[in-house]
Amino acid sequence: MDPIDRVGLPPERLAAIRAALAGQAILADVVRWGARAEPPRMIVDVVVQDEYTHDVVLDHGDGLFLVYDTT
Repeated sequence: MDPIDRVGLPPERLAAIRAALAGQAILADVVRWGARAEPPRMIVDVVVQDEYTHDVVLDHGDGLFLVYDTT
């Protein structure tokens, strides 16, 4: 999974996020990763797009949120 950087993160921060996302293939991986992170990265919202598609929003700290498009 390659994140789309919409805010112009510093290269080292984007690289750290890419490394964290590398082991995430399904939403359960995201939830486990978020729960194990220090501090925990909690799901703060789920935006329903339609009956099959949802956006899952995680608070990554320091005002940064990760948004996962899931189907």
